[in-house]
Amino acid sequence: MIHQENFSLAGANQKIILGDLTYDDKNTNAPLVIFVHGFKGFKDWGAHHLTARHFAQNGLRYLKFNLSHSGVTLEKPNDVSDMETFAANTFSKEMLDVDLVINYAIENLGVKEVFLIGHSRGGGLSILQAANNPNVKCLVTWSSIADFSSLWKKEQEAEWKSEGKIHVVNARTKEKMPLNLTLLEDFEANKEKLAILTAAKQITIPWLIVQGDDDVNVPFETAQKLANANPNSRLAKIEGANHVYGASHPYEKETLPAQLLQVCEKSLMFLNEALVK
Repeated sequence: MIHQENFSLAGANQKIILGDLTYDDKNTNAPLVIFVHGFKGFKDWGAHHLTARHFAQNGLRYLKFNLSHSGVTLEKPNDVSDMETFAANTFSKEMLDVDLVINYAIENLGVKEVFLIGHSRGGGLSILQAANNPNVKCLVTWSSIADFSSLWKKEQEAEWKSEGKIHVVNARTKEKMPLNLTLLEDFEANKEKLAILTAAKQITIPWLIVQGDDDVNVPFETAQKLANANPNSRLAKIEGANHVYGASHPYEKETLPAQLLQVCEKSLMFLNEALVK
């Protein structure tokens, strides 16, 4: 039987991190995957629940969580609605959140090491973690960015500095979502610490890079750039796949989209290989 348990902990600036753990009750000590969501994403977006179940049915525990400044609240778990918190986010806060979740897992879930899966911006965060955190045993990135500044247009930076904020459009809701200047200031002040490609070169653990070749958000060349930075990594192309591998929000079907299932299968095979080593 597959179970899901909720948990919460204090994240950056004492903002709450909401998370859940999916597992098979026949395998409560299974190895642990921690999933890190992307920009404007959250743990309950689209088919994430089905992905979690699929991993649990295939012998792993799967932990997903909302970054503390995702803008998703307990009252509205299926949308970014707290724009004030969303606007106050920084990459350093996110790195702290991922650290805190990994520590929580090691202290409470009976593991000494974790597998990280990161999607899009969460891929960038996961690459930094994998290069610096000895508790990460294996890394899988899905549609990962290679530079945090790819999340906005370079020409927006002047307006950002003069106005104190910019807005990004949520493609799904068409809502304009604010980003405070603190995000850019944090990035500029911590450029070296937040350099994804530099971190990519330093990764010594097994790393699978998954990328669709019809992704308009993160072009396939980005995955190639990451793979070139680390010759020990493995690159898997998903033919015809977009940024979210055929998922959408809300996702009403009871089975995974075919391309996302392919992503899960390739990831599981890779993680199982790493377990054997």
